[in-house]
Amino acid sequence: MVSVPSYGIESARNNTVPKQVKPNVLWIFVEDICPLISSYGVTLNQTPNIDRLAQNGVLFTNAFATTPVCSPARSAVITGYMPTTLGIHNHHSSRSVESAIFLPDNVKTIPEIFREAGYYTFNKGKDDYNFIYNRKKLYSGDITTNFWYTFVGNGHWRDKERKPGQPFFGQIQSEGGKYALGYKSAGSHYNKVLRPEERMDSTKPEALPYMPDHPLLRKDWALHYDAVKLVDYDVKRILGELEEDGLLDNTIIFFFSDHGYEGLRHKQFLYDGGIHIPFIVTYFGEHKLIKHGLIRNDMVSGVDFGITALTLAGLEVPAGVEGKNVFAKDFHRDYIIATRDRMDFTIDMIRAVRTQKYKYIKNFHPERCYMQPQYRDTRAEFELVKSMYEKGELNEVQAKYWKPTKPEEELFDLGKDPHEINNLATDPDYASILAEYRGILSTWMKETDDKGQYPEDIEGLRYIVMKWGIDRCVNPEYDILRKNPYTPGTPNNMKK
Repeated sequence: MVSVPSYGIESARNNTVPKQVKPNVLWIFVEDICPLISSYGVTLNQTPNIDRLAQNGVLFTNAFATTPVCSPARSAVITGYMPTTLGIHNHHSSRSVESAIFLPDNVKTIPEIFREAGYYTFNKGKDDYNFIYNRKKLYSGDITTNFWYTFVGNGHWRDKERKPGQPFFGQIQSEGGKYALGYKSAGSHYNKVLRPEERMDSTKPEALPYMPDHPLLRKDWALHYDAVKLVDYDVKRILGELEEDGLLDNTIIFFFSDHGYEGLRHKQFLYDGGIHIPFIVTYFGEHKLIKHGLIRNDMVSGVDFGITALTLAGLEVPAGVEGKNVFAKDFHRDYIIATRDRMDFTIDMIRAVRTQKYKYIKNFHPERCYMQPQYRDTRAEFELVKSMYEKGELNEVQAKYWKPTKPEEELFDLGKDPHEINNLATDPDYASILAEYRGILSTWMKETDDKGQYPEDIEGLRYIVMKWGIDRCVNPEYDILRKNPYTPGTPNNMKK
């Protein structure tokens, strides 16, 4: 048994802990998973611990990430703003002194607001925010490591710095979809935790129609099911610790992912495989708003998570935020917006408008291939599909992602075409719908001053070249650095 600090079970029995009035708020923040969860109707993957969250809370079927990659999506969650509004939309931006991005003075992060209200705040795992911040303002006394891209916290509600009875706001990160990357390693979490009989048989899940039905790709998709099952074990452990400490009935638990599955046409893309995420809000005690076992189909954005957490804790929501409280009586979204900009060294600009019925996608660089050079190019599944394309072994649906150009606009009827394969943008029967959604996006970009419309700062690009090397940075936006590679302080990998 893990030792419990002085404010835990024994102290409670001895009545030495001050009565806690405010609820705790805990985010179980998962990386890279789609909702392959049994409470979402996925019978192939039994996830009893995540299902327990759903049974004791509210499950949202239509929750979407703002961006299909980690850092801008996480920046949106932690601020309550679209990353394009704050200029923090490019993946792994603000990673050097020269490329530093600061939040406006009137923008505070969600943990800062909780901390100022007297909450003990912590994060266990990576932050990955695209702006410069003083971590001591966000988190109370948790040990950190500064990796190349972000801070990593090691906090917990059991930290000795947390005062007896002090409410907490915490984030516990789960590696989620990344667990699958270690399946070949005997010492990996995958092999240590998941028993052989629990692992997904790659012949059972339906093959994705926009991918060739190949054993390697089936294995990769099956591993994603396994990764979600490992997340279920994470949830089991966290709930066990809360129960052990007598905190389960007064802790509001949020369960969600930063974005979808890491595979081809998912992560980094605005199809539902990249942005559709699980979202469950749970309270094991009695709560007038969090009804046990309720399923809601509302359109929800990642910017809503933090604002909802503040409201449920009874804290004031800052003026101007773009997120909404999903439990407000008047909560409603006609649509969500999702964005894609620079991902590592790959530059593109894509926007999506997603409603219950349709998905509209605007490709601002139709002259650039969907599958531009990227950091995953050397993975076996990527090399396989590219090779099959070059040999003419892909069908029309599968091949289009490897062609040198892409359509300027895409429109999908999600009820008829959930895999987003049949582009209706050129169908005259859908001309009025196309015009409507085109107008929604245009208005939104103007009203929010979408920062993706403007070139990235040269120092931001310089950092990317320094990290990845000039030869991998093939987009024309890098030409200015290609022409002048010998600036003072430039690492050797910028030189040809």
